[in-house]
Amino acid sequence: MDKGARKGFTLFELLMVIMIVGILSALGFSQFGKMVEKSRVAEAKTILGNIRVSERAYFLDNFGYTSEMDMVGLNAPTSCTATHYFSYAISSATADNFTAVATRCTSTDGKFPAGDEAYDVSVDAAGNFGGSPGYF
Repeated sequence: MDKGARKGFTLFELLMVIMIVGILSALGFSQFGKMVEKSRVAEAKTILGNIRVSERAYFLDNFGYTSEMDMVGLNAPTSCTATHYFSYAISSATADNFTAVATRCTSTDGKFPAGDEAYDVSVDAAGNFGGSPGYF
């Protein structure tokens, strides 16, 4: 072994490793935020599915749908609360169709962690989900 040979990394090599780690972590954090928000949509889809089932039961008893949340017999929050990421409403109802909507709570509604933007997820009597692109 040569006594004059140096062991270790150069400053340039260390800077390159730090840059690569920084770029990868920036990509990871942005994707992490998107995946967390998509997982919160699972709450909306579950409760909207429950609203759909309750609306179908209401339809069988009353031969039409209702636009009143109290009439379907669910405890879904109609305004933003600390326990849910969405508020729920039945936006329209006719004799043969309805649309239930979940609206994402934001920081102005006092929800933490706050979503960057408000968006909607909806379901109709046939079970078709819709809403803001990228979230349903």
